[in-house]
Amino acid sequence: MRGTTRFMCVVTGLGALALAGCGGGARQDANEPSGNYTVDVVRASFPQSQRLAGQVRMVITVNNAGGKTIPNIAVTVEGADAAAPAQAFGEADPQVGLADPSRPIWVLDRGPRGGDTAYVNTWTLGKLAPHQEKTFIWFVTPTVAGTHTVRYRVAAGLNGKAKARLAGGGAPVGTFTVAISSKPAGVKVSPNGDVTSSPPSSKAVPPGYPVGP
Repeated sequence: MRGTTRFMCVVTGLGALALAGCGGGARQDANEPSGNYTVDVVRASFPQSQRLAGQVRMVITVNNAGGKTIPNIAVTVEGADAAAPAQAFGEADPQVGLADPSRPIWVLDRGPRGGDTAYVNTWTLGKLAPHQEKTFIWFVTPTVAGTHTVRYRVAAGLNGKAKARLAGGGAPVGTFTVAISSKPAGVKVSPNGDVTSSPPSSKAVPPGYPVGP
């Protein structure tokens, strides 16, 4: 199976539980200050048209639009109904009685570098100074054809005390609706032996706006 396996505790989103490192060590949310922090999602992109087995990127760039340093800028990847399934880039499985109530739609090949946390579907990139920005990049490979929805949510910390808000007071969230074709991505072999797949088109969508089919 492609990609790397991340060790994760079972948590249902930011603020649900404050974990002590899943069995030891300092908590990642220790000493998190309370307060609201203004952010601007300056880039949010995920290809709307994808093909099976064709690796794609999801990119979220967040700017600190306020005057205070954000304690720990974070992004959570959620299902269409704002639930955080047990697997990153998955969705709820309707079958009753499963030990794992989600199924993977994309294989996570690589998450944001240095951003792994003990929380399900959440990555952090540390402190963010005023008027600076950080970019979260996920490399994923679609495995299930059809139309699927991914929702992302930006936070200012891990346990919910530090809250991220847009300048107008709204929540910094966004949604991608993606059509995955059952036709596998075209594969090309370069003269030096590198294997690449045909990249689909990508379109950035502001947070809080629906993405068309």
